[in-house]
Amino acid sequence: MNVAIIGCGYVGTAIARYWHQEQGLFVTATTTTPERVSELEAIAQRVIVIKGNDAEKLPSVVENQEVILLSVGAANTNVYKETYLDTAKTLAEVLQQAPTVRQLIYTGSYGVYGDRGGETVDEDSPIAPASPTGEILAQTEQVLLGCASDRLKVCILRLGGIYGPRRELAKIFSRVAGTTIAGDGSDATNWIHLDDIVSAIDFARTQQLQGIYNLVNEVSLTRRELLDQVCDRHNLPQVSWNPAEQQLRPYNARVSPQKIKAAGYKFIHPQITE
Repeated sequence: MNVAIIGCGYVGTAIARYWHQEQGLFVTATTTTPERVSELEAIAQRVIVIKGNDAEKLPSVVENQEVILLSVGAANTNVYKETYLDTAKTLAEVLQQAPTVRQLIYTGSYGVYGDRGGETVDEDSPIAPASPTGEILAQTEQVLLGCASDRLKVCILRLGGIYGPRRELAKIFSRVAGTTIAGDGSDATNWIHLDDIVSAIDFARTQQLQGIYNLVNEVSLTRRELLDQVCDRHNLPQVSWNPAEQQLRPYNARVSPQKIKAAGYKFIHPQITE
């Protein structure tokens, strides 16, 4: 099977390695960084240096592919529109002339749910992005869903915060250890381990999933519970909380992963592990 991965950052590189080395697929990988070509050539048969919104070069990536994985990431908020929305629009145009492609998988974000006051949300819940970047992610989803047809299945995985090798929670939260954080820590967190992202992407491919699926740990912790756990396990100074100061996080929703579980996916890490 021919598969193309548009965006080989933390997630894209991991799935490229898995598809190439474990599944024996013919992998085309893209990167925006020429210096990474030799690294990616070890885990992909074909490597192309390209930006996702390059309308001239993108057809050469998509040609003769059966599955496309869109797994881009923005370096900063200034390039969010270019990285996500413009890439999605360009890809949508290219896919109209790509009859071999049977499935498009996109790794999005649960951030599109916005601040729901900690209530539980699922894929049928209306989205309410609470920031400009969240709105861009919501628009990106709509563009990609618009590509679906009798021929082409579109699967969107709304990921939680990503952690795993080289992106350990202790490393992520070390900068706030021993500090005082606004709020009382009761807001919900949603995380997903890299192992489950790779596994779920391949599950989506083999099961030909279509539509939207949340991909977050089964066991949701509050931010206070999570930080207490991380600090305890790694002997870091405990975090203090200031309930008198309003916390400024633009999302607070307890995300349900029941839909992908009902489809048959079994989590490798159902709760946060380090």
